[in-house]
Amino acid sequence: MGALQAASSSWTAAGWSTGTLVPLPVMVPLSAAGLTLTLWRRPRLQRVVSVTALAVVVAVSVALLFVTDDGPVVVHVGGWAAPVGIDLVADRLSALMLTVSSVVLLLVLLYSLAQGNDDSDDPTEHAPVSIYHPTYLVLAAGVGNAFLAGDLFNLYVGFEILLAASYVLLTLGGTGARIRAGSIYVVVGLLSSVVFLIAIALAYAATGTVNMAQLAERLPEIDPTVRLAIQLLLLLAFGIKAAMFPVSAWLPDSYPTAPAPVTAVFAGLLTKVGVYAILRTQTLLFPPDERVDDALMWVALLTMVVGILGAVAQDDIKRLLSFTLVSHIGYMLFGIALATSSGAAAAIFYVVHHITVQTTLFLVVGLVERRGGSTSLDRLGGLAKLAPGLAILFFVPAMNLGGIPPLSGFLGKVGLLEEGARQGTALAYVLVVGSVVTSLLTLYAVVKAWNKAFWQEAPSSVPTDTTLPRGMVAPTAALVVLGLGLTAIAGPLYGYAERAAGALRDGSYVQAVLPPGGADTPSQRAATTGEDDG
Repeated sequence: MGALQAASSSWTAAGWSTGTLVPLPVMVPLSAAGLTLTLWRRPRLQRVVSVTALAVVVAVSVALLFVTDDGPVVVHVGGWAAPVGIDLVADRLSALMLTVSSVVLLLVLLYSLAQGNDDSDDPTEHAPVSIYHPTYLVLAAGVGNAFLAGDLFNLYVGFEILLAASYVLLTLGGTGARIRAGSIYVVVGLLSSVVFLIAIALAYAATGTVNMAQLAERLPEIDPTVRLAIQLLLLLAFGIKAAMFPVSAWLPDSYPTAPAPVTAVFAGLLTKVGVYAILRTQTLLFPPDERVDDALMWVALLTMVVGILGAVAQDDIKRLLSFTLVSHIGYMLFGIALATSSGAAAAIFYVVHHITVQTTLFLVVGLVERRGGSTSLDRLGGLAKLAPGLAILFFVPAMNLGGIPPLSGFLGKVGLLEEGARQGTALAYVLVVGSVVTSLLTLYAVVKAWNKAFWQEAPSSVPTDTTLPRGMVAPTAALVVLGLGLTAIAGPLYGYAERAAGALRDGSYVQAVLPPGGADTPSQRAATTGEDDG
């Protein structure tokens, strides 16, 4: 940390500021996407550009992780100060999300370079490789923009970038199953976007702004019924993207059809962007509302229970993991619904854990499919003997997902359970019980998958001479190690999550974004709404 602070001082002395770092997670991938598009006939150069760009984003994100620990860093795009201009805001929460997402994006890219851009053995299903790198980099830029957006409309733009890029990646290969899944995905995505736009329009009509810092000051002053309508619309829009119950049925039918690296990055990141948006807006924009919090608790409970029951019933590993993905979104919603700093801290910690572990498991499933020729549990078996290294790669994150102590999944759940018990309401205790049941059923589901795929006797159809490329195994192993590393640094990481959660409601975000002395005065309100105070 001292080295980074020294580096920050040298940048300032040289005429640079820490604000220079903030736009880079968006601008670097976008610029690299344009460059890789011009290099469509040079796949090797495309790979170099893509890996270099994401490595730069990782470095920038880690630097922001330390810089923002001293307070939010704001960049007014185009030199137009808030609330008139567009702001990019990096605080502890956004920097932490940027760091873990950029690491995952880089490792999944390395995995995909070894595998190829499609995991099908049918050469007629391969999409043109030239589109993969630009699209993947645009996806990375969309993720960065969503985490850094300082106003609702720019957040909407980030989601739309994600939607466009993810639709292309989801349909790579052009098979019938992928086109059908992509069609469902894009319809659901457009529906959530329409709901989000309606919420933005209503917020602007009611307050005269879409800047989140200014909304934080104005929304508590408007009619409570209108404020509740805006809050519920935003929850619905982000809930669809996060795959919370009852708007989660699209996910298990969409993700398993994509190539393994695409499914991995979707499972790890895209739903978490929705969770991030819920966490950001619920804590920053709206005062605590017991009705909304209680409703969100019920949604969290149903998301956990319905999702894990779906997972238990599956006989395909991809679909099983897709249902566990839905189920564990409920844990994050539980932390948000508790409406306390400790609950938000546990949710943030669990998001970081889940991004890492869920991505790892989908990459491992890609290796299982390559080694065993299928993801159906009825067609797999004996892989522990045929590929013991692969068995370890699956076992460790599976146990982490199941919440076996002392792994990070266990620590995140304990934080949520402790805060639920501390709150002490009947509904909170129902969530505590539901969380424990969900964790046990998760463990049952992954143990069932382990037993069938790795331990039971192999059917004669399992290939015995397939080898796994080192370029696919190495990034997967790195993510397994990263998951274990979260356990090793759980103390400092949880402390950072607590500081990030504490800053969500302390006013530091608003103070950093609005101009000096720029409290939301009547004259400023007239300037942005067109009203006359006289």
